[in-house]
Amino acid sequence: MTSTSKIANGTSTLDTAFTNASSTIALIGRVLLAAMFVLAGIDKITGFEGTAGYIASVGLPFAELLTVVTIAVEIGAGLALIVGFQARIAALLLAGFTLAASVLFHNFWAMPAEQAYIQQLMFMKNLSVAGGLLMIVALGGGALGISKGK
Repeated sequence: MTSTSKIANGTSTLDTAFTNASSTIALIGRVLLAAMFVLAGIDKITGFEGTAGYIASVGLPFAELLTVVTIAVEIGAGLALIVGFQARIAALLLAGFTLAASVLFHNFWAMPAEQAYIQQLMFMKNLSVAGGLLMIVALGGGALGISKGK
């Protein structure tokens, strides 16, 4: 057996293992992606006034209404993603929310130098999270969920 065929066989074995575990891996991925949204939504309930003030500080109107909508999206879509209920729709909603929040609240390009680095890290983290969510939109949420892969 040549080293090339060993690599090919090893890759094939690894691919088989990943395929066999794909439903479990997808569930873990959904839970990990959704956890930050659910926890953030709960924090926004307990810090409602502070959240509304932060939203207002960037010039958005109807800060209290937007706070309620934000809480509903983070908790509602986050829980839907965890249990696999319409996972693609929940992931799309959270991806759009994350991208909008990134531009509005982590606009590092408009920050003073001492704040820009941290805001750029937050912005890039959010882009990565949105990318993971868009993978769920494209590929589905896996077989372990209420909507079975949808």
